[in-house]
Amino acid sequence: MEPVTTSIECRGLRKRYGRTVAVDGLSFAVEAGRVTGFVGPNGAGKSTTMRMILGLDAPDAGTALVCGRPYRSLRNPLCSVGALLDAGALHPGRRARDHLLWMARSNGISPKRVDEVLETVGLAPVARRRAGGFSLGMKQRLGIAAALLGDAPVLLLDEPVNGLDPEGVHWIRGLLRGLAGQGRAVFVSSHLMSELEDTADHLIVAARGRLVADISVADLLAQASGDRVVVRTARPTEAIAALTGETGATAALTGPGTLAVAGLTGERIIALLTGAGLPFSELTAHRASLEQAYLEITRDATEYTATRSA
Repeated sequence: MEPVTTSIECRGLRKRYGRTVAVDGLSFAVEAGRVTGFVGPNGAGKSTTMRMILGLDAPDAGTALVCGRPYRSLRNPLCSVGALLDAGALHPGRRARDHLLWMARSNGISPKRVDEVLETVGLAPVARRRAGGFSLGMKQRLGIAAALLGDAPVLLLDEPVNGLDPEGVHWIRGLLRGLAGQGRAVFVSSHLMSELEDTADHLIVAARGRLVADISVADLLAQASGDRVVVRTARPTEAIAALTGETGATAALTGPGTLAVAGLTGERIIALLTGAGLPFSELTAHRASLEQAYLEITRDATEYTATRSA
């Protein structure tokens, strides 16, 4: 693998389909050495953006570069960027190994590498089986094998955990982290915030075709968590009065005997509760989940929302 100078760079991407603006002035960069998650509500333009990066759709305006060049100008593209957009996009009558073999030959990749990636994704025992008989999870693994085929410095994967069982999800989480640890740029879209929380270093958040956030996962979680402290006490009403009386802090009951306090340090909360003679059994800094943080920053940009039934 050659070192990455620039990985993926999008500048002012725009794409319209009829009256629908799918991508509207989107600009971001995906850096080497980390996993970058690409997230957003349905209709955010994620798939269209990935297709433009790979030269499958032409932008109406702007540019998308891979390793500093348009994808279509890459001489051996599989050796520059490995991609998975649709695991079902394969000939059902072709055997798994043969599916990878013709891709390898088109880019000057040795048959030995085909066997290596089949082993990596766990499909070596079924390499001679026809892909039409594969489960969704097996097709997903075959698509990931195709993305790994060229040992590329840039990986672009659209919803790679689709169809994978818990073991498969655990495996791909480690795979993506390992690839980034080798210095590769890993760009992955997902709707599963819980998986990205354990995998991604950075997030590109889009909504209605526009950039909402370009931020590290750590910074986003810190912003969403704020300065809140969770307090457990057997006398919550009195505790709220003691903590908010003359401090300017806020406290709200979030569950039986559980308060969320904002505006006070843990040390100050302990002093106030102790001074008032009020018992407490737990005092912890509040930590928002990535899903909570994501919903917060996209709540005004979600195009399709369901109503709760009565």
